[in-house]
Amino acid sequence: MHPGAWWLWAIGLATAASRTTNPLLLALLVAVAGYVVAARRTDAPWARSYTAFVKLGLAVVAIRLVFNVALGSPIPGTHTLLTLPEAPLPEWAKGIRIGGRVTAEGMLFALYDGARLATLLICVGAANALANPARLLKSLPGALYEAGVAVVVAMTFAPNMVADVSRLRTVRRLRGRPTGGIKAILQIGLPVLEGALERSVAVAASMDARGYGRTAHVPPAVRHTTTVLTLGGLLGVCAGTYALLAAEGARYGLPVLLTGLAAALAGLRLGGRRSVRTRYRPDRWGARAWLVAGSGAAVAAAMIWAGTYAPDALHPGVVPLTAPALPLWPALATLLGLLPAFVTPAPQAPQTPQAPQESK
Repeated sequence: MHPGAWWLWAIGLATAASRTTNPLLLALLVAVAGYVVAARRTDAPWARSYTAFVKLGLAVVAIRLVFNVALGSPIPGTHTLLTLPEAPLPEWAKGIRIGGRVTAEGMLFALYDGARLATLLICVGAANALANPARLLKSLPGALYEAGVAVVVAMTFAPNMVADVSRLRTVRRLRGRPTGGIKAILQIGLPVLEGALERSVAVAASMDARGYGRTAHVPPAVRHTTTVLTLGGLLGVCAGTYALLAAEGARYGLPVLLTGLAAALAGLRLGGRRSVRTRYRPDRWGARAWLVAGSGAAVAAAMIWAGTYAPDALHPGVVPLTAPALPLWPALATLLGLLPAFVTPAPQAPQTPQAPQESK
């Protein structure tokens, strides 16, 4: 599966989560992402990051609630949970308070808001757990070739430095020397930096031997057009994304986003002419990749459309306190995100070596 398809699927789910504060829909989005990750993730190291993103989401919800208790909420409420001592603030800090009355309405609003941000993080974690980062960097367009190589080198050097630190700490421990304190850190850091410098020189020599950095001659008009298209397209993508995340900009946000994305892709395509390189075994974008990316886009489009005819269902009120209801059509559209769990190939289990059988 192309790694870009997983990211587009996850971005679609995240876009849908940004359009609602209904905890039932957010829980359904988290369940869809979790089921797909459980069904299609491999045993690779990056596939274990989903649990960390779930814990990060829970921490975000807890922090949002703590801030609501400490700093209060602009939501008016009549159901008082507790009253904290309020710190006096100067006149110029009017509108801000520390402590005071904590209401159930304000806590519920903070819970909904934190759950939306947590769902966004969990959707990003699903993409991290499913997409191979090395293959994703390999799929970058030619214009971003240098940036991709820099990221790959950084991702390669970081584990090596961690391994060097662990090895040196073990050696010092076996020799009876301390492994903590400023003096020990300085004595460990020097060999680590020396090894990193040696690896840097070796990588630079190998990259120079392979012709890294050579560029083809491109006319000035093509370079200027590439710059205009890329920068203008990225600005359009930012403006369209902001409009989609806002409550009032859904009508013009999608056309601006698509126009900016098309301009940025055209600029990257023109910028790839200066790169004189070939791809080794490129990942192909097939029918399954279209289905995966399309399922995420369908969930996002359905949630945006639901916000135009049933905004109250996507954003349940907290004043007065009411139980949120599960809207039928947005919930059914969210289930389209389960499609990758059935159309993508199942991960292959690692083969264990079999013991040789004795001959009779």
